[in-house]
Amino acid sequence: MNIKQLSTALPAYEFTLTFTLPAADENAEQYLEKLAAGGCDDATVGIGVSGRIALDFSREAASAEKAILTALRDVKKAIPGATLVTARPDLVGLTDIADLLGFSRQNMRKLQLTNAASFPPPVHEGSSALWHLATVLDWFQQAKTKAVDEALLQVAHVAMQVNLARESRLLDPKFQAKLKL
Repeated sequence: MNIKQLSTALPAYEFTLTFTLPAADENAEQYLEKLAAGGCDDATVGIGVSGRIALDFSREAASAEKAILTALRDVKKAIPGATLVTARPDLVGLTDIADLLGFSRQNMRKLQLTNAASFPPPVHEGSSALWHLATVLDWFQQAKTKAVDEALLQVAHVAMQVNLARESRLLDPKFQAKLKL
């Protein structure tokens, strides 16, 4: 590779897309060749759960949005009836956040508690709380308490948008119009 080729290399974005197969009893292995031929040769395919397929991508693109959207298109072209379950990284617990940022879980919990007024509220609170990774990374960037990897931040934002868009299809438009959140 020469110097000119190095300067035009696109960044690689890492993310996971999980899909339900068209028929719940289908064997995901039958799609491996179609996925590779259809542009998903930059993904490691997981077929551990019956009726589901997970693809861990490391995709080069001009942006995280382009990387994820082209991956979604490529999977849907290779497996037309596949339904997106989730795009990751998105929903995370304190342990996940700590692991991603190199903290202990205890330190992460302390940061959350001592910054309760400014720390993003969880999406789900219960025995385990969940946050959108993008909102937490934004908080770290604004609070300047930890440097945030820009590619991870971009991927987290796009994954959150993909998941929210997927979930929004479940909303009743009449009910949504009544909501004033």
